[in-house]
Amino acid sequence: MAGHSQFKNIMHRKGAQDAKRAKQFAKVIREITVAARSGLPDPATNPRLRAAISAAREVNMPKDTVERAIKKATGAGGGDDYVEVRYEGYGPAGVAVIVEALTDNRNRTAAEVRAAFSKYSGSLGETNSVSFMFQRLGVITYPASVATEDEMLEAAIEAGADNVVSTAESHEVTCEVESFFAVRDALETKFGEPESAKLDWRPENTVALDEDKGRTVLKLLDVLEDNDDVQNVYANFDLPEEVAAALSA
Repeated sequence: MAGHSQFKNIMHRKGAQDAKRAKQFAKVIREITVAARSGLPDPATNPRLRAAISAAREVNMPKDTVERAIKKATGAGGGDDYVEVRYEGYGPAGVAVIVEALTDNRNRTAAEVRAAFSKYSGSLGETNSVSFMFQRLGVITYPASVATEDEMLEAAIEAGADNVVSTAESHEVTCEVESFFAVRDALETKFGEPESAKLDWRPENTVALDEDKGRTVLKLLDVLEDNDDVQNVYANFDLPEEVAAALSA
């Protein structure tokens, strides 16, 4: 399991999911804003907006909130002007970290991200200083109940995907970034709306952490994720089961 996924699971077990609901909404609204301005405000003709609306459903955002965000982004004045920024660096134990942000003030966001790395024994690097250790992929997830393993594999290959991992709970389809929207749309036509559909950074290799280093890394990621400008955080660490259990206790 990827490091950031373990981090999410641990935080959810601590009951932090509800506490972060408002921040989740704010982050999704920023993505809707940028997506709506990047093309037409119609999700049928704007793939990025469709993905943003899908992310809104994942966090149970009310439909009227989504519609208001689109109208605000495309109306007179258009609200705040956000730009996409990616930060890369190293955390404790040499863990590689990628931070994706949408900000209306690059200087503020860079200073806050740099301060978080410094506080937790990390260092912010240049763009592309750690991303070469990750794969950029499109990831589409369906519940296992929508199709058999063979049916999903056949449909995914026909759609242009690279791989499918099926478990008792879910099907995870991965594809190249350039094929993401085409694969997602083809699968949606056949199986309905996916549980999630997003672009992801997957580590090529991971760094195993003990309890002390794991605790510090999780604190760093928590501070980064708590930043209003930060949309996504990815890291290439691995927590052995006993360490994960100790940290989530």
